[in-house]
Amino acid sequence: MENNLKALREQAGLSQGECASALGVSRQTVISIEKGHFDPRLSLAFRIGRLFAVPLDEVFTPED
Repeated sequence: MENNLKALREQAGLSQGECASALGVSRQTVISIEKGHFDPRLSLAFRIGRLFAVPLDEVFTPED
């Protein structure tokens, strides 16, 4: 699964730590998602979408 978390976070002017705090996860979790090493569970994916006010398909896209 590919994602746009880093771009969305940077556009919002958030550090990885601030993003993690807003999502209720660790900074390491944000790093792992951004690097594509971790696919979040559905509840976290929805929190990410709500945080940046975008639909999930603007955050996550399946790999070809």
